[in-house]
Amino acid sequence: MVSQSRPAVTVASGRVPFFDLQRQQRRIHDEVRTRVDTVLSHGQFILGPEVEQLENQLAAFAGVPHAIGVSSGRDALMIGLMALGVGPGDAVFVPAFTFAATAGAVCSVNATPVFVDVDPATFNLDPADLERAIAEVEAEGRLKPRAVIPVDLYGLPADYEAIGKIAARHGMTVFSDAAQSFGGRSGNRRVGGMAPISATSFYPTKPLGCYGDGGAILTDDDTIADAVRTLRSHGRQGTGDVAVRNGLTGRLDTIQAAILLAKFEIFEDELNRRDAIARRYDAALSDLVGVQARPAGSLSANALYTVTLAGRDALKAALDAEGIGNALFYRVALHHHPAFAEVAKRPLPVSERLAETVLSIPMNPDLTDEEVDRVIDAVTRHVRRG
Repeated sequence: MVSQSRPAVTVASGRVPFFDLQRQQRRIHDEVRTRVDTVLSHGQFILGPEVEQLENQLAAFAGVPHAIGVSSGRDALMIGLMALGVGPGDAVFVPAFTFAATAGAVCSVNATPVFVDVDPATFNLDPADLERAIAEVEAEGRLKPRAVIPVDLYGLPADYEAIGKIAARHGMTVFSDAAQSFGGRSGNRRVGGMAPISATSFYPTKPLGCYGDGGAILTDDDTIADAVRTLRSHGRQGTGDVAVRNGLTGRLDTIQAAILLAKFEIFEDELNRRDAIARRYDAALSDLVGVQARPAGSLSANALYTVTLAGRDALKAALDAEGIGNALFYRVALHHHPAFAEVAKRPLPVSERLAETVLSIPMNPDLTDEEVDRVIDAVTRHVRRG
């Protein structure tokens, strides 16, 4: 059993790290080594027993019958779209304020991303603007509205109830991009069970992250699950060498699954710690800077804690000077990325404004209370002085 205690941390020169995976690694070192050594001993490095064990735990945690480990969060999105049959001539609606992988996966299956603005309070896809975007696509008549990919930005679940109703009216599938939100929930539903199909990422800095790339697809649909398992292994079924569809190499490595199993033992504890830190930030900073809204009944996985401030760049410089980690997630809205210039047509003012005002401050479960206080103090001093 992995110890959940956090050893005392000495922070040199008052620096507060944005991410510090070494602290977590020290806590779980022995369990990780034991599990990795087991994989080295049995030698089943591709789809070994640890992959199936992890998939079972992921599915049980999310409350769905199927979880399929894949090679990355981006591949999870692409494989999921392939399993849904999304392709040329299809419009897939994605929020403009998120990481490029969401829209990039749509392009990878030769479908067309249609950018939708986000809600100014939650930073997640705005259902009202989704309605407008669908109406524009239908009026143009060039593309068929096929799917919508809400992103649970910074770990906060999107408004799946409202989005699901809109999608149903237009014959579209809801595909959750839960790359940042595994462990979150809304009401009694956990992330992974809020949409017919969900994709998550195990990139090292995610709330549940491995020591390389990895991801998973979760679904309650047997047909989708069968397609995903086939697609992740060159389009083959079972152990045969005949491709029944055009697939790719998209499997989760056994060693990464073993590491994730070790991390799963402390996952709930870490989610609770992230939530406690986020609530401390909320209480101390919400009168000084904008903070992401927390709808009643929702629990964010708190992959990132992000504030908004018109003088964002000055605050960033001040934190840099004090050795307090920070980052810009995200500094350019997707419709302004060169990669998507040919499909970006709609004005998206909220996404553009957020890109100019957001700043993420330290958020990880191994932050000490003293470090959280230092962050709060630094932000407070700068904003009040400015």
